[in-house]
Amino acid sequence: MNKLRMHIFKIKNRKGYAAICCNHLTEGKTAAQASERMEKALRRRKKTA
Repeated sequence: MNKLRMHIFKIKNRKGYAAICCNHLTEGKTAAQASERMEKALRRRKKTA
């Protein structure tokens, strides 16, 4: 996958981590899980009407 800047951080007042990239937000129990979910979300193709 091409090099995109992804920001992973601990969510305050909740359990888990979040990842932000290209105006997408994903959450996971661990930083690695949040990163994997973000990569999967970015691979999805945009649906056209």
